[in-house]
Amino acid sequence: MDLTGEERIAASRAIVWSALNDPEILKACIPGCEQLDWVSETELEATLAVRLGVIKPRFSGAIYLSNLNPPFSYTITCMGKGSIAGIAKGGADVSLIEDGGETRLVYKVNAEVGGKVAKFGSRLISSTASKIATRFFEKFNEAVSAL
Repeated sequence: MDLTGEERIAASRAIVWSALNDPEILKACIPGCEQLDWVSETELEATLAVRLGVIKPRFSGAIYLSNLNPPFSYTITCMGKGSIAGIAKGGADVSLIEDGGETRLVYKVNAEVGGKVAKFGSRLISSTASKIATRFFEKFNEAVSAL
């Protein structure tokens, strides 16, 4: 599943960049996020519970930041394992473009799953991943615009 989009955020690029690296803001914006903690300067540990049809598997895993170009862009890569649900992998390329007093956050998201979760079908998986990504960026916009 690939998804591209853009959010116009009523904040400077420096504020948006800072928020993209703040685990409390990210935790509040990631749907189903139960835990999010820094392990190193470029790695976080996370636990999420995601509603997928009639089940709500819990995934634990790592989030890696790469291609860091502060405060312009980075790549975020996620890898998670669910106890019996299978695996989930994904990521996003995120770019910040100043536009007047606002910032355009441009993103390209990709996601894939394996194991038992994959048996739900690609349409359900794509739809769920798309909703999670869209909801994250909307909530992130709301949170940062309120700073």
